[in-house]
Amino acid sequence: MSIAAAVTGTATAAVHVAQRHASPARTTTPRREQSPLNPNSQALRAAGQPSPSGSSASPTDGVRTHIANLDRVLGKPPTVPRPTGSHAHAASKEPQPGSRDQEPLNVRHGLLNALNLSFFVPMPGMRARTAADEHMSPRSLMHMQQLLSADSPRASPRSTIGPRWRALHGEGGWAGLLDPLDSDLRRELLRYGDFVQAAYQAFQSLPTASARHRGLMLPDRSYRPTRSLFATAALSMPTWARRPNTPEWLTQQSNWIGYVAVCESEREVQRMGRRDIAIVLRGTITCPEWAENLRATLVPLDDGETASTTHAAGAEQPKVARGFRSLYKTAGEKVRSLSEDVMDEVRRLMEKYKGEELSITVVGHSLGGALALLVADEIATTIPDAPQVAVVSFGGPKVGNAAFVEKLKATGKVNVLRIVNAGDMVTKVPGVAPRLPLSREHYQHAGAELRIDSKNSPCLRPDVGPASRHDLEAYLHLIDGFTATGSPFRYDARRSVIRLLQLQRGNVKKEYVKRARDLGVDPAAPADVGRSMAYGNCAVASPS
Repeated sequence: MSIAAAVTGTATAAVHVAQRHASPARTTTPRREQSPLNPNSQALRAAGQPSPSGSSASPTDGVRTHIANLDRVLGKPPTVPRPTGSHAHAASKEPQPGSRDQEPLNVRHGLLNALNLSFFVPMPGMRARTAADEHMSPRSLMHMQQLLSADSPRASPRSTIGPRWRALHGEGGWAGLLDPLDSDLRRELLRYGDFVQAAYQAFQSLPTASARHRGLMLPDRSYRPTRSLFATAALSMPTWARRPNTPEWLTQQSNWIGYVAVCESEREVQRMGRRDIAIVLRGTITCPEWAENLRATLVPLDDGETASTTHAAGAEQPKVARGFRSLYKTAGEKVRSLSEDVMDEVRRLMEKYKGEELSITVVGHSLGGALALLVADEIATTIPDAPQVAVVSFGGPKVGNAAFVEKLKATGKVNVLRIVNAGDMVTKVPGVAPRLPLSREHYQHAGAELRIDSKNSPCLRPDVGPASRHDLEAYLHLIDGFTATGSPFRYDARRSVIRLLQLQRGNVKKEYVKRARDLGVDPAAPADVGRSMAYGNCAVASPS
């Protein structure tokens, strides 16, 4: 090639560049660009847009251009980037702030969302998304890139909690540990929350396995499951209400609801200062369980009591919701009641580890949080030498009246911690109707409260609906980032957001969803606990 031809080709390329960017031609040698997935990429900050590699932009160039524009303007909230020039057509499908073609937000009616029935009764969108709802800071995007780079949640470093385990387990009512949230307590709460997630996954993966071994993935290998737990509803679905294609497990009366596990790692026992027995209960899934939830009449807690029975002169009778008590005390055709199974297993483990320092932790979400209170009350009242019992309830409803709450306090063994997400309707029921004057016959919450708020999350939209506010993974995400009331989301939160993206994709800010796709995570894929938790399998034996 002659020197004149080379000069001519260089001049032609410069003219093309000038026409495309509306700026003077550059004679510097094209340099290799850094990764567009790095929010702090010097190449993106310096150039603003990727250098063209030819006359036509490839799909990869389009992605790079979008990331470059996003990183350049995110520092000026809530302005939304307005693509110009040759890139306007490529971004024309994006909604603009002032346009009427905004992306609809499917906000469903609160009651349907709270009962998780919006799937069966879809409702139209109520409002439109705004730019402020979708905005994320560059720091949040950088943090998300780190969290999506791992396939399993990275827990905070473990520290020895032996000398203070009783305080972390509720002795003293968690005074001084909730606001600001103690780092060791945060880690314990996340571990117990993952136990409940494992219960959900175990049931949903094989819901009909009521009489067989069930695969269970525990998020902590130091714990070993020892018994499956079943709950039976006293109500049954009428024949006329069953649809032809309805799965059998959705309407059957007895269902697997959780498990009992014990810490068997001597190293972990030494770190925690005691051997812990965990009783884990999932929330409502089947139709009979929902039917029992709606039976909110207060009934006597103990067997054989009636409304006219009195405990002492002028004392009110402890009462609980009829539906919760029914699920706890009713036995099925092939399984015993939840009450019988739990009490037998607790006594067996206490005998096996007699002489050791023990603790019992009853943890549940939603319905599981309500049943956890009944479990703790029975352990404290029927097992004289029972160890300290802590109840950890994620989004649990009210369970009983004021006398029931006082009964729990009087045992001196039961400590209750309720984690409540602001706006979670389930935590406000039953007992929403105003009570009669001069009457104590009403529902009342028990124990201490740790209040979190979805609005503090950097990746959840601030206008999420009731269903998202009640979701367990959203609870754990918020606990991981909570430091204190009024403080921003914890900058060094380390919990993976893969499951949050898969379960709450519609409530996650669009920048998170787009960045997740860029990093190879498909938010539309079914939630895979095996990938997001990545722990070993354990088999829980059924009573049969």
